Amino acid sequence: MEKNTLQKLGLMLQGIAVRLTDEIEYFEAMTGEFKSGTKIFPLKLVPEGDMFRINFGGRSIKARSDEIPGLISGFADPYEKVTLTYKSRGEILIIEAEGKNVTMKTKALEEEKDSIIKGHAETGTLSGREYLIKPGKADKLLKAINIMAENGKIRNDMIRKYNQIDHFVELVEPMLRDLTEGRNELKIVDCACGKSYLSFVLNYYLKEVMKVNCRITGIDISEGVIQSSREIAEKLNYRNMDFITGDIRTLLYEDERGKAIQPDLVISLHACDVATDYALAYGIRNRARGIIAVPCCHSELLNQYSYKPFDEIIKHGVFKARLADILTDGLRCMILEAFGYSVSAVEYVSPLDTPKNLLIRAVLTGRFNPGKYEACIEMAKKLDSDPALLRETVNLHKY
Repeated sequence: MEKNTLQKLGLMLQGIAVRLTDEIEYFEAMTGEFKSGTKIFPLKLVPEGDMFRINFGGRSIKARSDEIPGLISGFADPYEKVTLTYKSRGEILIIEAEGKNVTMKTKALEEEKDSIIKGHAETGTLSGREYLIKPGKADKLLKAINIMAENGKIRNDMIRKYNQIDHFVELVEPMLRDLTEGRNELKIVDCACGKSYLSFVLNYYLKEVMKVNCRITGIDISEGVIQSSREIAEKLNYRNMDFITGDIRTLLYEDERGKAIQPDLVISLHACDVATDYALAYGIRNRARGIIAVPCCHSELLNQYSYKPFDEIIKHGVFKARLADILTDGLRCMILEAFGYSVSAVEYVSPLDTPKNLLIRAVLTGRFNPGKYEACIEMAKKLDSDPALLRETVNLHKY
């Protein structure tokens, strides 16, 4: 291969080395074909701990990312043509060097499966809507979280859950785009994560659809669900995810050196009763730039509150329960506003799918407002209640 061609190849490989350093969590493998006459010699490069293993010409070499350009350029010297295929999540880079030319092209990894999509339509599972988490493209993810069967069809008993997850992504996408502005990575925490289905979906959508790097941490008090999440992450090769057994009431969000940092987004999906309050308090305590919560099981205020003007109405248990749901989430929104968040609350799926269908979105836009917080305290007093989120945040404004 010509000297100038080798130099151009080396420059492109230096760019690959930078990507390997900066985006190692998303790298899957690099393969190559080195052609001499009619003979083709294969190369394979895979991650191995903090380094990389290169197999070529009967040799196996362990190398750092910065050593890779020199090694592969050296391998290429005696060959007429070299084709390298760099595969990361959601993307393939193809480098070709031949004669005096070195080219690089990119293509998205979109595996079209028309027959599968047609099968979904015939069984009615796609409900005639345009999905963001698409069958045929997100099959590996959908199978890992048990929404899709091995035959490529959405499980009948998971259609509602699939609709909920997909519509959730649709509603939060504008917020995700705002949060990514001026950033090359989003730091996300899933509080009371359970089996982390939502985190896996967001990971897929951010990286493979929006092309945004992300680092996701799931926290739950149950070691069992944390272990289950770790197994799914390993199956999907999502190395940009960590799962921690811990109590969100006391944890701070920290970097790898133990320094407290600000998360970009805190999420909580169907955390039961006061676990939603603990998740919201976690976001407030860590000054998350964004908070998203779908509350569930509002029993705390139901067992506490009374309001004399409504005595004749809430003597009926069903009315008292429905009003407790509204009062609980209304107070949560008030408290978020008191801590400087701009808040919206919307129904994110039909009540026919689930009655727990309220989505709270909060974006940090200001500072703590003592007057608004005092209004929250006064409202709780009027209801003769002591809400968990007030208890969890009573001293946070002092920090």
